[in-house]
Amino acid sequence: MTLQESGEMYLETILILSQKSGFVRSVDIGEKMGYSKPSVSRAVGILRQGGYIQVGKDGGITLTDSGRAVAEKIYERHRLLTRFLVTLGVEEATAAEDACKIEHVISDASFEAIKRHAMPEQ
Repeated sequence: MTLQESGEMYLETILILSQKSGFVRSVDIGEKMGYSKPSVSRAVGILRQGGYIQVGKDGGITLTDSGRAVAEKIYERHRLLTRFLVTLGVEEATAAEDACKIEHVISDASFEAIKRHAMPEQ
């Protein structure tokens, strides 16, 4: 199953929320992303069917290994691209907004090139 941009955004949001509170519910995702309950419910169902998340009896949502891998990849791209754009002189809010758009469409090769340029010491 190939994830679309919205699926990647949901996984990234679940990762961020789980790092902050440890327990993630559909309502938390909806609040963070500004989506309605039906939209979140549909996305959660698709991500669960795809094997990216698990939903516990208590409603807690956790990432599977494959879901975590996608989420961490997208989140790394978001953070690095935001920092990179800020170092180029872009205002932080604009940089974060643009990074959110770029992170889903940039190729692995281009991202790795930017990463090498932005962080040559690593």
